[in-house]
Amino acid sequence: MKKWLVNNRLTIIGAILGAIGGFLYYYFIGCASGTCAITSSPINSTLYFAVLGALLVSILKPSPKKDAKENNSL
Repeated sequence: MKKWLVNNRLTIIGAILGAIGGFLYYYFIGCASGTCAITSSPINSTLYFAVLGALLVSILKPSPKKDAKENNSL
């Protein structure tokens, strides 16, 4: 479990920052009428932005380097 947390720490941090941003978006902007599916509920906006934050960070995370043997065979 500890190894998984270390390997995915950037994705977890992105999810936490996204969740904070999602709640702040709901709190300050939100949707007063309740017709907006994402921003009408703090749970919806927090979870939605947490997933977006995790995806954004995982896309920007550098890929692991290949071994020299794999590079020579190409």
